Amino acid sequence: MSAKDTRYTEAIGRRKTATARVRITESKSASMTVNGKSADDYFPLEVMVKTAFAPLQVLGANYAVSAKVHGGGLKAQAEAVRHGLSRAISEVVPEQRKDLKVRGFLKRDPRAKERKKFGLKAARRAPQWSKR
Repeated sequence: MSAKDTRYTEAIGRRKTATARVRITESKSASMTVNGKSADDYFPLEVMVKTAFAPLQVLGANYAVSAKVHGGGLKAQAEAVRHGLSRAISEVVPEQRKDLKVRGFLKRDPRAKERKKFGLKAARRAPQWSKR
């Protein structure tokens, strides 16, 4: 079987403006590549790597994970990978969906930066007021 023949499951994860397209394939050991680099090389902090690997750690599953990420910052990208990975795993093994859902891995975090309004200095910050 060549590399083109391998079966994979794909899912999309999002956080703020970051979008991750995650593909998982069956594997003997858990591994992750993000934008062509290993997760350890791509994410500068160990906490971000743990965030991205969280669904695999929780379930004790072994998948080879390949993710293409764009937009947002590195923390948002790590959480987008986690979201996409959780979606892909729940597609492959529907019994594990509940466990992922309880931990909040399947919820798309809707928080994003509020837009700036006209007449204000920021989203809600008004110009400084002077009595005299």
